[in-house]
Amino acid sequence: MKGKIIKGISGFYYVHVVGSGIYECKAKGIFRQQHVKPLVGDDVEIDIISGDERTGNVISILERKNALIRPAVANVDQAVLIFAAASPQPNFNLMDRFLVMMEKQQIPVVICYNKRDLVGAKCLEELLEVYRRSGYRMLCVSAENGDGIGELLEQLRGKTSTVAGPSGVGKSSLINRIAPTAGMEIGEISRKIERGRHTTRHAELIHVEGDTYIVDTPGFSSLYLSELEKEELQQFYPEFSEYEPECRFQGCAHISEPDCGVKKALAEGKISPVRYDNYCLLYEELKNKKKYDSRKI
Repeated sequence: MKGKIIKGISGFYYVHVVGSGIYECKAKGIFRQQHVKPLVGDDVEIDIISGDERTGNVISILERKNALIRPAVANVDQAVLIFAAASPQPNFNLMDRFLVMMEKQQIPVVICYNKRDLVGAKCLEELLEVYRRSGYRMLCVSAENGDGIGELLEQLRGKTSTVAGPSGVGKSSLINRIAPTAGMEIGEISRKIERGRHTTRHAELIHVEGDTYIVDTPGFSSLYLSELEKEELQQFYPEFSEYEPECRFQGCAHISEPDCGVKKALAEGKISPVRYDNYCLLYEELKNKKKYDSRKI
């Protein structure tokens, strides 16, 4: 029988089989011998031990499309980054850090502003303008009154999407709108292990419908791009690439160099000043990180 791992805790893997429900499984010892650890999101084959108790063993992990480190999850098709349009105000620096991280891992991103009911049309337009030239798909929704939820569902359909965002943006409310039975599934796992509410929060997969899943992750308040070199950063700002051929110097950092195509586009309003300012801040952070690292050696 084939299914998808939706949660892993203390050596138990909870496998969702479409049409049958959730099976509590252990992984066969061969995975430890091969130094392979099953991940949330893995498509697996299981042997059923008890149909009534819905228990089994994971006997094979099917080929992975990808595997993320943060969150630790496999076979992600896209990331949905949720920020609030207001209350709290969106932190664009934090958003750009996440976007860079996903660009580095080649995961498509959908930017979703929740709480659209709290702001007017002018404010929404200003929020959208920041990322309009970056090429990201953008949605404005309201978990409160349901506006835009159908469009969000359409974007999720048939995919496994990691849903992330800072605390307080209404992520849980949106997930409840998208997958009303999520609480029931999570409750079923908690009853099985009798300690679900007392464990550390891990990434967990929520079944929406058919082959549509969302990965719920703990809210974040900061992200450090520790595994990135400053020279790489510009690769992860998609809107820069169109203007880089106009730079006088090969390897232009777009910071202080003269005759820079990116800075010229910025001056002409073709690149968001918010995005560019964050690029400069992140570049400086990565430059200083390298200096600090070299002092520790």
